[in-house]
Amino acid sequence: MKKIIIAIMYATLSACFFGCNENTLEPSAVPAVEPLTTAAGDESTATPSTAASGSWETVIWDGFDGSGYSGFHNTWNYLYPWGSDHNGSARMYGSPTDHNHIYKSGSGYLVLKASRINWNEGNSSHDPWLPIRYHSGAIHAKNKVRVTDQFPEWSAQVRVATNTGPGIWPAFWLTHDGPWDAESDIMEFVGSNYCRQNTYDLAWEGQETWIATPTAYHTYKMWMRKDGNDVDLHYYIDGVWKAQHRGTNFANKDLWVILNLQMEGSSGNNGPGGDTYMHVDWVHVDRLRMW
Repeated sequence: MKKIIIAIMYATLSACFFGCNENTLEPSAVPAVEPLTTAAGDESTATPSTAASGSWETVIWDGFDGSGYSGFHNTWNYLYPWGSDHNGSARMYGSPTDHNHIYKSGSGYLVLKASRINWNEGNSSHDPWLPIRYHSGAIHAKNKVRVTDQFPEWSAQVRVATNTGPGIWPAFWLTHDGPWDAESDIMEFVGSNYCRQNTYDLAWEGQETWIATPTAYHTYKMWMRKDGNDVDLHYYIDGVWKAQHRGTNFANKDLWVILNLQMEGSSGNNGPGGDTYMHVDWVHVDRLRMW
């Protein structure tokens, strides 16, 4: 019976997402960003600490308010750090003069839009080199995350409402700006309503959480703390602790902060024929400075 109920829910949600338009994803009132409190001893309630010899400072904050783009351009670069292509069938577009796939709404949120194309544009320049069948949007922050003895704790969170379903692959994640040996997927939907929160350090640790209403706004968060040469990563959804992972290749490395709406690839080969949307209400990245 449980499987039948889940199947019915999935079919109903998928029908809505494939047929929905941008207005389906209107944001609710933006809540205050979660306060940073003293860490509890139990993993299930673990939160960033307030150290006597340190203080928290904001590295990235964007509420995507206002109609202009000057503040946005001070915080973000367009595309992936390595270019327009990655591991799906969407090619990313966007620039200070091109806001067809990356734009701010008058209601105070950022829109990433994927659109199906009906012509041959060749293949992606990245493994698995899929045929390009969509144009979409990706951005990465100008400030990077770097866990060190001076900055031993970091918190990265996003408030997102997004289409999901077969062929849809939205994500908010961190990855090393050098060799691919460190990655944290804070929010990733890969063709379904399960949110993946993964850690990669040449091996994978993963957590999946069913989100019944991904087109409503939810907060996805990762907090990490340096422990010797390693890093402990904690993942949350809407303030609820979900998992703890161990990262062995995270300390003393620059990590990009990326938002993107990829398509197909691992999320399925039969993506939607219409437009797909990812709405970003805000992004907040903090670090603990030790004095």
